[in-house]
Amino acid sequence: MEQVALIECPSYDVDLVEQKLREGFELLGGESFLRRLIPAGSSVLLKPNLLSVEAPGSLVVTHHAVFEAVVRIVRDYSEKLSFGDSPGFGDPRRAVEKAGLTEVAGRYGVKFQDFRESLHVKCEDALLCKSWEIARAPYEADVLITLPRLKTHGLAFMTGAIKNQFGCVPGLQKAAWHTRMTDPRNFSRMLLDLNTALGTHFAILDGITAMEGNGPRNGSPFQLNALIMGQSLSAVDSVAARLIGYSDPLDVPALKEAHESKWGAVLPQEIAVLGESIERLKTTHFKLARSASDSSNRIFGLMAPLLRGAMVPEPALRQEKCIGCRRCFDVCPLKPKVISMIEKSGKSMPRWNMDNCIRCFCCQELCPEGAIELRYRGIGKLLHRHSNS
Repeated sequence: MEQVALIECPSYDVDLVEQKLREGFELLGGESFLRRLIPAGSSVLLKPNLLSVEAPGSLVVTHHAVFEAVVRIVRDYSEKLSFGDSPGFGDPRRAVEKAGLTEVAGRYGVKFQDFRESLHVKCEDALLCKSWEIARAPYEADVLITLPRLKTHGLAFMTGAIKNQFGCVPGLQKAAWHTRMTDPRNFSRMLLDLNTALGTHFAILDGITAMEGNGPRNGSPFQLNALIMGQSLSAVDSVAARLIGYSDPLDVPALKEAHESKWGAVLPQEIAVLGESIERLKTTHFKLARSASDSSNRIFGLMAPLLRGAMVPEPALRQEKCIGCRRCFDVCPLKPKVISMIEKSGKSMPRWNMDNCIRCFCCQELCPEGAIELRYRGIGKLLHRHSNS
């Protein structure tokens, strides 16, 4: 049975976050656990969530206080401590600097690793994807600790411990994976294989202030007051999914694939939750990006595959928010692109060819103004309302 520490933490005061994380490590086994996790002489790389270039404290990125608290703990066990990420859009160095991580790293002597240098890796135990180009730094680190932010996500439903390692795919290579993995099931298998190739060792999921609604970049803050820690990425994400409103963790595509392939612990009976109880911290008011009906066959049984096109949302523009920056066009991974820019109301606005759109939601994910949302039509709208009622 996998162990996950669930800790209540009501603020980003760095001393409090450190205290709470130390409590979590004590629940998992204390000093002996940490020395097994980080053997003497090991190099440790911290992988924050840096989707794009964002200001300190932004909901979009791992909070700098969580990063600092982890650094304070881990530096007691390793003198070779580094960090890095490859944002979906923007320069990595600017992203870490803007988020406040460079200043923290400088005070503690933590080295920044540029994820643009990659190497070819074979994953023989893959579910789907055996061949990889992965950033060299996280692959070669002795211990990889992931520091995701709990957010909603258009394609993956939620982003947490499993999804965060997509940032270990350098730069624009992420777009190529989106064009190859066009449905949530295969995208989830790809993420599991990526973590197998990397051998991610531990996850600390920042759910103090989570992001609900139009995530992972333009959603709203939700005060969840939770830190979730564990060696099993699927177990950590399963706890997170239940906290935000997925009564069945198998409604989240990556967790469904992890369970069916026996990749990791997902079901409640497979996970020992230490510290706070899920019942005490869970909410019924969190606005999910995708509902259970999007991934479930339970409502229509064998008819569900035929209805998939109607059940999956599509990107939709809120014209009043659009500034005509063209980022949606730039990040569309398809060739030819399914987005064209048209002149309207004195500015360029996107128009989608929905017949060719693969619903990767890169445009929605990386829109700097929150002008693109997910919208259900027809029966999909009814099913989404039913699942969230």
